[in-house]
Amino acid sequence: MTDLSNRPIGVFDSGMGGLTVMRALMERLPNESFVYLGDTARLPYGSKSADTVRRYAVQCARALMKYDIKVLVVACNTASATSLPALTEALSPTPVIGVIEPGADAAVAAAPSGRIAVIATEGTVKGGAYERAIHARNPSASVTQQPCPLFVALAEEGLTDGPIAELVAKRYLDPLLARDTAQPECLVLGCTHFPALKDVIAHVAGPNIRLVDSAATTAAAVEALLQQNGLAANGASTPPRFLATDAPERFARVGEIFLGRKISLDAVEQIDLQQL
Repeated sequence: MTDLSNRPIGVFDSGMGGLTVMRALMERLPNESFVYLGDTARLPYGSKSADTVRRYAVQCARALMKYDIKVLVVACNTASATSLPALTEALSPTPVIGVIEPGADAAVAAAPSGRIAVIATEGTVKGGAYERAIHARNPSASVTQQPCPLFVALAEEGLTDGPIAELVAKRYLDPLLARDTAQPECLVLGCTHFPALKDVIAHVAGPNIRLVDSAATTAAAVEALLQQNGLAANGASTPPRFLATDAPERFARVGEIFLGRKISLDAVEQIDLQQL
């Protein structure tokens, strides 16, 4: 029987936001090796139809399968919300895990009274995946949602603080924080790009609202999956590999904001998903 344990973990996102999940995975699973794909040529996914996102997600997954991955992590909330069944079918028997379910776990734990707000892309909000996942865990939860599409552009441009980021954050968050309504106990960062703006979001939200980032919870879920399936690495890790569908130089430069460490341009390979 082939030993799969020392094969890499595949991670993909529409762009660089999923590197926040990759960062959490690398910190929690230092012995594991990783291949990350950012579909930077077709960013953002959040404004596209569910059918288009599913098609793109399957293409990304099949590209990563060429690297003999043992697990696929869908580090994109929009793709997690729309594409997990299609990905699970396309990659079977390779396990697939998204960020919605772990994020819902963290949200319910952070909101004892059940008042939860979710900020995400338009596609994730319209799909209602977070609301369904939260209600599956706490049927009495009160869930409010707000699409924040400009946060993705700000994060990808590196505009993560300062007056522009703060004005956009106030524009999106003020309706959720209206003083004549019961304020949420927690605010779910329902897009993997949003942690790059975590400081400005926290400043606008105020000290009484806990921010929930699904990256750490997703990393814990991946660790549990590896243990349950006997897939935990038993050797030394190899340096991470990065794939981008456009502008590898920009990926290496801006990706550092999300990954929290330098990305060598030599480690970034440009690929064309249409030719795979």
